[in-house]
Amino acid sequence: MKRSVNLSGWLLGAGMMAAAGMLGGCGAGGASSSGQRVAATTAAAAEGAYENLPGAEAGAYVYETAAETAAGEYDRMGEAEAAAAEDLYDEGAGAEETRDSMDMAGAPGNSAKRSGAMAQKYRQAYGPEYSDYNTEEYKYIEENGYKSVSENPLSTFSVDVDTASYGNVRRMIRSHETVPADAVRIEEMINYFDYDYPEPKDGEPFSVTTEYGDCPWNEDHRLLLIGLQAKKIDFGDRPASNLVFLLDVSGSMYSDDKLPLVQKSFAMLAENLTARDRVSIVTYAGYESVVLDGVSGNEKAKIVAALEDLEAGGSTAGEAGIQKAYALAEKNFIPGGNNRVILATDGDLNVGISSEGGLTRLIQEKKKSGGHLCVLGVGTGNLKDNKMEALADNGDGNYNYLDSIFEAKKVLVDEMGGTLVTVAKDVKIQVEFNPEYVAGYRLVGYENRVLRNEDFNNDKVDAGEIGAGHTVTALYEIIPGGAGGQTLKYQTGSKPSGGSTELLTVSLRFKAPNGDKSRLAEYPVEADSYQQSLSENLKFASAVAEFGMVLRNSENMGNASFDSVMELAESCVHADSDGYRKEFLELVEQARTNELR
Repeated sequence: MKRSVNLSGWLLGAGMMAAAGMLGGCGAGGASSSGQRVAATTAAAAEGAYENLPGAEAGAYVYETAAETAAGEYDRMGEAEAAAAEDLYDEGAGAEETRDSMDMAGAPGNSAKRSGAMAQKYRQAYGPEYSDYNTEEYKYIEENGYKSVSENPLSTFSVDVDTASYGNVRRMIRSHETVPADAVRIEEMINYFDYDYPEPKDGEPFSVTTEYGDCPWNEDHRLLLIGLQAKKIDFGDRPASNLVFLLDVSGSMYSDDKLPLVQKSFAMLAENLTARDRVSIVTYAGYESVVLDGVSGNEKAKIVAALEDLEAGGSTAGEAGIQKAYALAEKNFIPGGNNRVILATDGDLNVGISSEGGLTRLIQEKKKSGGHLCVLGVGTGNLKDNKMEALADNGDGNYNYLDSIFEAKKVLVDEMGGTLVTVAKDVKIQVEFNPEYVAGYRLVGYENRVLRNEDFNNDKVDAGEIGAGHTVTALYEIIPGGAGGQTLKYQTGSKPSGGSTELLTVSLRFKAPNGDKSRLAEYPVEADSYQQSLSENLKFASAVAEFGMVLRNSENMGNASFDSVMELAESCVHADSDGYRKEFLELVEQARTNELR
């Protein structure tokens, strides 16, 4: 059997060399026919055996499926080529033997060292263009336009507490990259920050705040803020958690901002778990693998050691990983607890179901088991943001992007309650505008969350979740009309509003975390609630919205600019105790500098 394992190592070296065009007969057009055969027929098996199946099963699998082909190719290789392939394997095997002789729980730095070695091997095999070629994907955003109240008096959308767009945009700006318009989801940028909303009353999952003032980027318009503050919990009193860490360990995850960051992030999360919690770890590359199955949350050394021992390599069978993760979540299900799969990936799936539509249907089926899906995006160059957003939105969970260990701490430690504990699900907002005071309106952001008006009362229609301590903020740009100000030239007459002094009514529907029937709450907003001087909440939210519009080069941005964003936000920084608003100012300044280059 030793021959089988050594063969798998040679196959890995030969497959990598073939991909790099290093095998004999390779010209400008790519690898030789022998190299192509090695890469096509043996790469997946070799990577699987070398990375994940070091025992008899791996040897038998590789030997049965690839030995004959490999032996033939080996015989046809020149001496120098064969030696190079063997040397590449020997280097990895030596590192493997050294690693196996060490106590991984006591050597937290080794994972990063192995990751660096793996990264170097991928660069040797595929060349620098492998990491430089950008294949990131974003869903097209058709920005919300203005609507006439006389024709469209209702506006309906789902809440969204995702923050991935802000972290991803921050990464691009800091790297001096051009920010794609479709990477900018303004609602996620606004909701990255906390706002000073009142705590909810006893028995209520969240409070509702509305503010009405001038629109900073268009002096003829006004701005409506709708703010929700979810109840906060003492994390020691939280429900027990059944967590499945679903980790992408495919070859594309080799770089420092991917798997090594994921390992450190989940280790931090593990440090905050208790004996009441259960943890499973599922990895996927060319196939899925169960690393831990329902271990107690107080077995921190075991969990951290399992994380430290992971290495990147192979293709990306995300579907198989999702299937296995949900099976474990169901197996270890805690009635009344927090049952959640946490997926960490760059989203670059290429084995099994991999399209956005196919993954959406898969998650819609799997969530019927009662578990939630949180998605943590990582990495650059091949980020599949569209797939990860679809997974989280349809899995009743959150989507965050980790661009640093500091962001990981924010999401998985500081905001652990919001990330892991849902206080209300299927939360929908519907606004009815009074045509006597409002001629037109535009919802700022939330393009991917807009619902049909009839979906508001339909409890079968899925919507967003709110986690403990989360704030949710939405902005409407309003064109005053009727008694309130400007009247549009081509508007048709509207029905009389019965002399009401209400500007609009904000209605919400939501369900308990484990409920099936929604509750309705209504919040009228009076026309005389208008304040010319903006509150700090409205001022900072509008600054972030302006920033997003400038980055998108929005046709609706009016006189917004980086300068006006800075002017709005600077007066709001003093109240920021966590530093995120200060960082926002630095980010705007960096974006302005990048534009001038």
